[in-house]
Amino acid sequence: MEFFKIRKDIPFMRHALVFNVISMITFLFAVFFLMTKGLNFGVDFTGGTVMEVSYPQTADLQKIRSLVEQSGYADVTVQNFGGSHDVLIRLPAKAEAGGDKLAQAVMEVLHRADTAAQLRRTEFIGPQVGRELIENGGLALLFVSIGIVAYLWFRFEWKFGIAAIIANLHDVVIILGFFAFFQWDFSLTVLAAVLAILGYSVNESVVVFDRIRENFRMMRTASTPQIIDNAITRTMSRTIITHGCTQLAVLSMLVFGGETLHYFALALTIGILFGIYSSVLVASPIVMWLGISRKDMMPAKKEGAERGGESLP
Repeated sequence: MEFFKIRKDIPFMRHALVFNVISMITFLFAVFFLMTKGLNFGVDFTGGTVMEVSYPQTADLQKIRSLVEQSGYADVTVQNFGGSHDVLIRLPAKAEAGGDKLAQAVMEVLHRADTAAQLRRTEFIGPQVGRELIENGGLALLFVSIGIVAYLWFRFEWKFGIAAIIANLHDVVIILGFFAFFQWDFSLTVLAAVLAILGYSVNESVVVFDRIRENFRMMRTASTPQIIDNAITRTMSRTIITHGCTQLAVLSMLVFGGETLHYFALALTIGILFGIYSSVLVASPIVMWLGISRKDMMPAKKEGAERGGESLP
């Protein structure tokens, strides 16, 4: 399905060096912010208390946040949960108070302002659990990366696998760099979004790589840059339709999903935009610079076939 058809190939590879320099600068900035500022891990990773409080009327989030902070609880997160009457309060772990005592103290503060507030649920996450989640999240990223390389290696050629994993890790580091620079809350939902972007980005890379492989077999007189330019140009309509529809859904979550889905949708938005960029303007030039050729795309001939089907005695 194509809403438009580009008749002349766009010379992307002519400007490949410029695009990769931009990518490298962005990547280095992301690494710099990760090293200097670090991620602002949420309660899921650092440990703490999660409270669900219900009000008979629409909850005033700003007032609730001010009441809790004025009582000496810093770095508190207050957001709607489900509806406008339900509030989710996240408090970092305190050495002097356990989960139940901390929840009770916060409810006393809230009852002074509104006696109708009701505590629906309390959960306590210990620091040890948070450390295990960080380790498991890192292992998940590692295993997903290894799986992507192995898949593309077997389906295409090892050069495609190397190019794809560099492009995908480029997306992941840039997403994390945004969260480090703005100190956005990094929770389990954001980690899920990062893992989703890895799969989403590799899908776009597979589409472009598959067209490159076809072009090597069909465009026998064209050079490698011309083959890659044609592959990218011919998949642009599909890219715009697919990613445009996905981005509409993600933007709906970002605008109307409330604070619960805000950072999840934000990570997906950044990842989708950079995923398109990296699949087209990072992975493809790397494949070209690794020296992909028509010979790499041709199946190896068997010894018997080379000798006209006759076997040696």
